[in-house]
Amino acid sequence: MDNMPTQELEALRYIRYETRDAIGYITLNRPDKRNALSFDMVSELKQAFEFAEDDDTCKVVVLRAEGAVFCAGADLTYIQELQSFGYTDNLADSTHLMQLFHQIYTLKKVVIGEVQGHALAGGCGLATVCDFAFAVPEAKFGYTEVKIGFLPAIVSVFLLRKIGEARTKQLLLTGDVISAQAAAEFGLVNFLAPKEELAEKVYEFARRLCVQNSGQSMELTKEMLARIPEMPLEDSLRYAAQMNAEARGSVDCRRGIAAFLNKEKITWN
Repeated sequence: MDNMPTQELEALRYIRYETRDAIGYITLNRPDKRNALSFDMVSELKQAFEFAEDDDTCKVVVLRAEGAVFCAGADLTYIQELQSFGYTDNLADSTHLMQLFHQIYTLKKVVIGEVQGHALAGGCGLATVCDFAFAVPEAKFGYTEVKIGFLPAIVSVFLLRKIGEARTKQLLLTGDVISAQAAAEFGLVNFLAPKEELAEKVYEFARRLCVQNSGQSMELTKEMLARIPEMPLEDSLRYAAQMNAEARGSVDCRRGIAAFLNKEKITWN
């Protein structure tokens, strides 16, 4: 790997972070627990994404996992602890996960999910908030919260934006577990790849984004796509025009236009 993490990141127990060829890899590293989400694991994920956003050696982020399962949702021991929580504690815990999902969704850098195994409940939520998702055909996806009396509350905000109301209702109200092919048809997964090819396919895609696209342009485009759905039509158009005008004065835009006019091929990273 090109870049070794700081001592603070090296101290993480459940997450690994490293970079290679301008790609920042955040790896769920709790395979013995099926990479289940605990309070501490969510904390470490937030720390790793914060580091990746500020890491000058990283242009695109890949979220991946060790072991046979991408993420099985909430840790069983942690679920047992929740039985003793009151409303205040539960709100703090829910806010903790909400902050992680919002952080990934609004991260300045593109996030690609590399789903090598099942992604269920909160684990499916992690895949949902990535900008792109690659998966192996054997992977299963599902928001199973309603089956145990939970609510798929936080992910619903992002899922409605991603796939629309009808399909969101189908997935969240049934709690059904679906195949990777069905997830692709729903719009949860962008690309399917055999297990032995998954990592290389993700790497090739991430590198293509790094080389062919302006990092600044991807950042601003991602910001626009997060904000526009909340705006009335006229406001969204005014906002888009303002963003367009501001971007035209950027260093990247000037560089890109100069290369285009001179018929030169530009390599961004």
